[in-house]
Amino acid sequence: MPLQNTVAQEPHALALLDERYKVDILLVVAHPDDEGAATPYLARALDEHKRMAVVFGTRGSSGANEAGAEQAAALGAIREIEARNALTTLGITNVWFLGGKDTASQNVLQSLANWDHGASLEQLVRLVRLTRPEVILTFLPGTFIGEDHGDHQASGLLATEAFDVAGDPASFPEQLAGPTKRLEPFLENLRPWQPKKIYYFPDADREDIFRGKGPEYSVKEISKSSKQPYWLMALDSFRAHQTQAKSFLDKLAQMDEAQIEKMATADGGWTDALHFVLGKSLAGGSVTGDIFDGITPGAIPFARPEVSPEPARPELSVELGGPWSFYGEFRRAHGLSNLPHPEPPEIALQGHTTMMIPLWVRNRTGKAQEISLSASIPAGWTVQDGTGKFTVAAKQLAAARIEILLPAVAESEVKKTEPQEVTVHADSNGQSIGEIKLRVEVRKRALPQ
Repeated sequence: MPLQNTVAQEPHALALLDERYKVDILLVVAHPDDEGAATPYLARALDEHKRMAVVFGTRGSSGANEAGAEQAAALGAIREIEARNALTTLGITNVWFLGGKDTASQNVLQSLANWDHGASLEQLVRLVRLTRPEVILTFLPGTFIGEDHGDHQASGLLATEAFDVAGDPASFPEQLAGPTKRLEPFLENLRPWQPKKIYYFPDADREDIFRGKGPEYSVKEISKSSKQPYWLMALDSFRAHQTQAKSFLDKLAQMDEAQIEKMATADGGWTDALHFVLGKSLAGGSVTGDIFDGITPGAIPFARPEVSPEPARPELSVELGGPWSFYGEFRRAHGLSNLPHPEPPEIALQGHTTMMIPLWVRNRTGKAQEISLSASIPAGWTVQDGTGKFTVAAKQLAAARIEILLPAVAESEVKKTEPQEVTVHADSNGQSIGEIKLRVEVRKRALPQ
């Protein structure tokens, strides 16, 4: 009979996730240089020994180039290097790009279509599971009077979706499956990861509706590591973005420290306090407390978002469509009823362009209905199309839109124009079935709708 092996075998350690890429903060933004919206806080967090990584939605290939002749994909390659160099000045080296296409509009739905929404979300979920962040920082998804870039909105939207599904074992399960054979080329052997908090920074002009919705940080405090104020560390990081701001950076290079501080203080954008909006916390803590308030190390269970009930609607109604109605559904689906949003809805548009007001016409009755659409607009504005009488079939949801030509704004105009109100009226059988208001600011320059 064979002799039994009486020597105890040493246990084999199973492979664990790569700790080199575990972070405390994951910043999700759209374009190279967008990280500047949060770099003063990142510099502060580095003083607190936080680990961090950055994800860019695009390489910014449709932007301007003040440093050379390169455009399109070549410009995107340059801007990727600039972004990596900018973040390296802060000691951040873990940087990824989703590969979305730069989209020059304010419409988040166009950006999502141009980014291939599903593929971009899959990539971002993979990066959340790889980096396992405690906190996600990103742009606030919403439509506001401001820069209001659709790509900025898309980065915040995808970050929110990734926050809500990265911990779900049923979402992108192929990322979680272990290899079934040696050199498995498809299955990734990641693990679900539920981040604990998500915070937003707004891309809007007005600040009143964001105050008190999250923590505030001074950027004038002195860094323990660099002995410089946080705003100056952010400015020094920004110097890498030559393609976007070479003329400004060339002027900066001619200034001494006192002149730079005077410029930054007068401009305000560099030295103003940073305001964040708390989206969700699964770790407790107060709304305006520190970003890491309540967070302790270790994984937490997956938390499915609480979906708010669908609002009651009459059988026949007309509602604002497009990004505005989408965001209402988005906040409801992701448990974000606390997120500030303007009422009435708003947008800033370039003068002498056509404003589109998208509409949903909802007929839940058992027969076709006739409706009338009209618009009340400021003097000098012109309704081009979309008003009049229409029919909508029984049990149907139909799309409509009203087109309004905006007046031009003279190049010599110095005073900022105040937002004007547009009202869409919807009637059926002599009775109102809806009234939609929009605040519209007409500008010399603005991204297209």
